[in-house]
Amino acid sequence: MSTDTEREATTDTAREATTDTERDATTDTERDASTDTERDATTDTKRGGDVLAPSRADRRPGATVWLTGLPSAGKTTIARALGDRLTAEGHWVEVLDGDDLRTNLTGDLGFSREDRDTNVRRVGFLARLLARNGVTVLVGVIAPYAGARAQVRADHATDGAAFVEVHVATPLDVCEDRDVKGLYAKQRAGELTGLTGVDAPYEIPQEPDLRLDTSGLTIEQAAAQVHAVLAARGLA
Repeated sequence: MSTDTEREATTDTAREATTDTERDATTDTERDASTDTERDATTDTKRGGDVLAPSRADRRPGATVWLTGLPSAGKTTIARALGDRLTAEGHWVEVLDGDDLRTNLTGDLGFSREDRDTNVRRVGFLARLLARNGVTVLVGVIAPYAGARAQVRADHATDGAAFVEVHVATPLDVCEDRDVKGLYAKQRAGELTGLTGVDAPYEIPQEPDLRLDTSGLTIEQAAAQVHAVLAARGLA
């Protein structure tokens, strides 16, 4: 009788121990699963912050700011100064420099009127794609012909993307004195032809959103004037 009692007690103890072990294992499994789920959620949140764009409701509006003007007028210099300010304010910014674009995007084009217009059209298309997705695109490209500039503006309007034309109206003599890239010197020496504003046409914008004569302005002052135009339109 004692043996039976001891056997039953041992069996009950083993059964309880097994049950407790199984319960503990189940609890540990559930805890691990819960931790993994929380970890995955946290990782996804971090990943989303790094890679995925904010919703359209939260996204700042994008825009294309096209700075047109003669060589050495200060287009890209102003664009970079403005870009630094906008970036510090939390905007997504991309500066598109004419020389970089000629090297990496439109290197197959020459400087005939047709090729210049094609260059402007391609750059305008790229800028429009970025602008409609919340990027403020600062374009420092001469764009000498009014028709091509007007078409870029119209394409932006059709796509619902903001477009701001800035005429960097630095006088020719000031541009020649600056001659940042040595183009005017080459033209005078007969080493270069087709220089915009000298022996190739530049059609002055008749109704730009802003006209800047940088000969009497610092770069910061010029950038501030462009920023003011953007702020007035709710773009900065």
